[in-house]
This record gives sequence, C-alpha cells and structure tokens, in this order.
Amino acid sequence: MGRVLKDIIWITIIIAVLCIGITVFDDRKYLFVSMFIALVSCFMVYSAYERKSGGIRRMVIISVMVAMAVAGRCIFAPVPGFKPVTAIVVITAIYLGSEAGFITGSLTALISDMFFGAGPWTPFQMCALGLIGMIAGIPYMKNLLKNRVWLILYGVLAGALYSAIMDIWTVLSIDGTFNITRYWAAVITSIPFILIYSISDVVFLVILIKPIGKKLERINKKHCIF
Repeated sequence: MGRVLKDIIWITIIIAVLCIGITVFDDRKYLFVSMFIALVSCFMVYSAYERKSGGIRRMVIISVMVAMAVAGRCIFAPVPGFKPVTAIVVITAIYLGSEAGFITGSLTALISDMFFGAGPWTPFQMCALGLIGMIAGIPYMKNLLKNRVWLILYGVLAGALYSAIMDIWTVLSIDGTFNITRYWAAVITSIPFILIYSISDVVFLVILIKPIGKKLERINKKHCIF
C-alpha cells in the first residue's frame, strides 16, 4: 500500500507541474517542465532501489530499453502512429516493474523528441508513456498481462489512454484553458489515430513480448536485479 501511495504522490506532482507549465509559464518553459519530469522519474527509480544491490546494472538495463524504444520510433518514423514504443515500455514494466516502466516511457519521449522536435507537447508525451508503463508494472497488473488476452486488451487501452492525454494538450494549446466540450470534440476527431495507436500497440506487444520478455526474465533470474 505504501508503494502505491508513493506512486500516487509522484503522479500528482507531475500533473501539478504540467498545470503550472500551462497556466503560469504559458508553455514557454516546456524544456524546464520536461527535464523536471525526467528528474522525477529518475528519482522514483533511485528511491525504489536505494536499499537494493546492483543499482548500476538496473540503470544499464533500463538504458538499453530506452535506447530500443527510441530506435524503434526512429525506424518507424515514416509510418505515422505505427511504432513499437508503447509495446517496449509495457514489456519493460511487466518484467522490471512500475518504476522501470515509468522511467522508460518518460525518457523515451524526451530523448526521441530531440530527434523529431521537442515542444510544449513533450511533457504530455512523457507523462502519457510514463503512466502507461507505471500501470503495466503494478504487481497484480503485470502478472495479468502475461496472459495474451489481457495483454491485447491493455494494448488497446494504452492506445486510447495515450491519445486521451495528448488531447488534453490539444485543447490547452488553443487558448490556455480547458473546455470539456472542446475536449470531447478533440477525442472524437482523434478516433482514427486511436485506432492506429491501439493496433500498433497490440501488434508489437504480441510480436515482442516473447523474445524481449524471455531475455529480461532470464537476466532477472540470473542476477536478481529487479
């Protein structure tokens, strides 16, 4: 229960920073907000593992997963919306836990945006991918997601969740205020993108869960890192 409470506190802090970035800074400090979320995600991992051995090895493995996700986004850049990023984040969370899932998602968004162009939307991407990873890594959830049916369902929901969070940015970017009617209009308009995201997530989860999952499981069993 204590761990869940910590996760809620971290997410509350991140959401508060996003709101401050929109309302107070008028989006002009998006790089500051992005770096703050990145630092928070790193601190989450450090605080979770500070009493465990093998911290450097954990960081190396997470760095490899972030690199794979960034490379996946770059390779599939010509195909809009169809990318293995979310799948890699979810698989990381299933086998390495919530903290690893959050940092993989948030840092993947930040680092890949250095190639594709960062902007006020970057913190929302970091938050969206981080949350998807964190939820997938919850102890009960990650055991459930090892079943293919639940994994496919989560892939569909992950695509919808990512789009729903990014639609918040879409509404706020118009005039800096949130309007629920405008938000639902944005959600309805983005349905084709939600379908692409969801199909992409399901396809890559089904393809990658076994080869990547086996490697992560083997590393964890051999070295007891996570």
